[in-house]
Amino acid sequence: MIEPDGPVPIYLQLAEILAERIQRGEWPPNRPIPSETQLTQEFGIARNTARKAIAVLRERGLVFTVPQRGTYVSPKDGS
Repeated sequence: MIEPDGPVPIYLQLAEILAERIQRGEWPPNRPIPSETQLTQEFGIARNTARKAIAVLRERGLVFTVPQRGTYVSPKDGS
């Protein structure tokens, strides 16, 4: 649950929610995560917020983005 008035920025809250879903195995390795549009609809957030959350996941090595294809869960071995 995202707390819009909480002390943690919304994009970091979203990044944590998505990271938990990846770690629980809701999205297996090399499978796409929901698009920015889907995330904006599910969480009621701005597209830029979704984009920043995905960037955080990319920096953590949890996802990788393929231009024109989408963002995918990184393989567990890091390759």
